[in-house]
Amino acid sequence: MKKVIETVYSPCCGKVENIFVSQGSYVYEWEKLMVVHTTDNKKVEIETSVSGHVVSIEVTKNQNVSNETVLIHLQDDLLITGSD
Repeated sequence: MKKVIETVYSPCCGKVENIFVSQGSYVYEWEKLMVVHTTDNKKVEIETSVSGHVVSIEVTKNQNVSNETVLIHLQDDLLITGSD
């Protein structure tokens, strides 16, 4: 089976407020992965459009991130769901 690694990037600048997954855990499509508290005082929930296993988490809680910072690498399970 083909191995596909997806990269989740930060859509905004701010600070990682909370991380809800760990390396090796399985995540579902649209599951909340983490929350970034933006520089303009908003909370952005980071989600992914694929399901699979977390290969690596590239940031830590309270770390500052900018637009396009790599947050997480996921191994896509390549399963087609009703929302695909």
